[in-house]
Amino acid sequence: MATDCGCGCGGDATRTSAFVRPRFFAGQLLTEDDLGLLVDYVTAKGRLHNRSLSGPGVVCGLGVACDPCGGGTVTVHPGHAFDCAGNDIVVSCTERVDVRALVQEQRVSGLGVDCGDPCDEDGERRYGLFVRYQELSVDPVAPYATEEPCPTPGCVPSRIREGYRFLVKHGDFEDHRHNPGTALLANLGSLTRADQARTRDRRLGHYLDALFVASASTGRTIGFEAPDNKRFTDALDWLRQNAGGEGPPPPGTVPGMTDHVRALASAVARFDTYDAAGQDRLKRDYPRLAEVQDARGVLGAACGRLAGADMAAAWPDPLRRTIARAVVTETAARVVPERGAPDAQLEVRMLAQGTPLSHALQVEFRADLGLLREWLLGRLDQATGLADCALRRDVAAIDVPPLLPPPPADSVERTTIADLRQIAEAAEKLSLAVRRFVTDAACATLNPPCNDCADTDVLLAEVELDGCDVVRICSATREQVLPGGSAYGEWLPKLYRLRELAERLCCRPLPGHRRPDLPAEGPVSRPYADGLLADWPRTGDLEEMLSLLLTPAPGETPPKALHEQVYTTPSEVTDSMQELGMLRTQVADLTAVLEGLRAQLGTARTQMNRLEEQVPERLGSRLAELEGAPRDQASEPAEPPAAEPAKPPEAKRARSPRTRKPGETP
Repeated sequence: MATDCGCGCGGDATRTSAFVRPRFFAGQLLTEDDLGLLVDYVTAKGRLHNRSLSGPGVVCGLGVACDPCGGGTVTVHPGHAFDCAGNDIVVSCTERVDVRALVQEQRVSGLGVDCGDPCDEDGERRYGLFVRYQELSVDPVAPYATEEPCPTPGCVPSRIREGYRFLVKHGDFEDHRHNPGTALLANLGSLTRADQARTRDRRLGHYLDALFVASASTGRTIGFEAPDNKRFTDALDWLRQNAGGEGPPPPGTVPGMTDHVRALASAVARFDTYDAAGQDRLKRDYPRLAEVQDARGVLGAACGRLAGADMAAAWPDPLRRTIARAVVTETAARVVPERGAPDAQLEVRMLAQGTPLSHALQVEFRADLGLLREWLLGRLDQATGLADCALRRDVAAIDVPPLLPPPPADSVERTTIADLRQIAEAAEKLSLAVRRFVTDAACATLNPPCNDCADTDVLLAEVELDGCDVVRICSATREQVLPGGSAYGEWLPKLYRLRELAERLCCRPLPGHRRPDLPAEGPVSRPYADGLLADWPRTGDLEEMLSLLLTPAPGETPPKALHEQVYTTPSEVTDSMQELGMLRTQVADLTAVLEGLRAQLGTARTQMNRLEEQVPERLGSRLAELEGAPRDQASEPAEPPAAEPAKPPEAKRARSPRTRKPGETP
């Protein structure tokens, strides 16, 4: 069976097919290669069906029971099993297996020496009893004489007998069952980091509509309606009864007090967005609004107590803790003053919607956007089997606002419309990208993989020994072949619901964020952000799908977490790269100097050629005058020496002919 893989270029395959079967025709000369290819083809196809359609495990029978005579022997009943290579293991009759001898064999093979009787050890020991497929060459026959230059001496086996052998192993055993949550974690990476990224995304989602409304409605009125009046009344009454006293409140009462401060501050901030005439009209419609100034004093007292509270003990989650601090800081700065904060229109309108945005929270939002983008790009570079091909390009194109240094805890610095809109637009795109990635990763788990295995032994039972006596046998943990394969059958109870969810999630584009519509004129009607400081529930089809994939059912193997490795560049490599850069600069300088020397050398050669043409004529006339010899004789050139006859080329040494192997093409 060939294992070459194609190039994935589309069209016809460019590599060898996985299966090749012989084709017979009249007049064909059949050889052992042709017949052997037919046997290999049929055997490989059967093994492929076994491991892909059924998977490894016990098909039927192969029960392990105590031997009637006791001792270190067990009884294995007839049955059928597949190993992970697809081999059939058939035990046709009841076998009495000496576990004591197998333990001794396992110790000798592991240590390389025989350390004596394993029964000398005290205490209980647990082993796994396995069955292994093996082949034996049997029925030897003498082949007829052929024209082969190197015939096989003696007899040759004419049959392959498929058999098995029993063995024991100690320690953890390979589990071939596949949990779809394992594939999901392979794409999501560390589940802790994935949860952190998605939690930050949910926090941004609570603020997304409010950010767009505040940036687009500067100078507009945020509507005050009957629900806001009820929230104003209830929160004011609660704070009057519970927010009094001196000193910081205990951590247990901080969350409730903070949430009531947020509710009352939102109602007062909505009131402050109206002009004087509008405020008078609201007081006529809602008489309790006549207590607005009293409400400011109650809020000031509550914020004063909360400012000294132990926020870390009251809010263990740092993401909600920052929001709680923003409630206190923004309420004290934008609502508590007698006339509000008319110069901080953006912050007042954020607070009016129940989503206070302090300077510290804005800095965290910028950091969250950068972390989300970095997490997405990192996972997209490592995830496999995803189907959203344009996602990485879209994430890389998102413009994330730059980071800002951490401000003081009580900073009330105001923001700008441009900063608010930049944060909102980046959060809108990244939120959709996170949902696209998580949905794609969840949908990719519905296709069970073809698992490779290095251990082809099939577990029959776990055997517990006391000394050399078998005292207990457990067959409940072995793999059992199920319809659809053992890798697929474990989560068949979930499959129908997963398929139903996948039809709604995986085969159509996810809807993007729909920005709130603002009326052309008049007050802007906006709901209150209820539950901002409470636990953020995970609802919807995607959350249900993730829960089904990651929550193991009773008896189901838990998904295997991915152990990520963080690769860092050693200092030696960094130094070497710096040295390499310096060497490249030096090489460039040397190359320029060499080019200059080459130019000078060319000029010098030209001058030398001119001198060679002039010097012999002058020197010849001068020598003739000094020696008194005729000028024509002195100027005659000397005859060149006779050239030696060329040697004939040496004859090459002839190579001895090589004997061609049988079946070799000349």
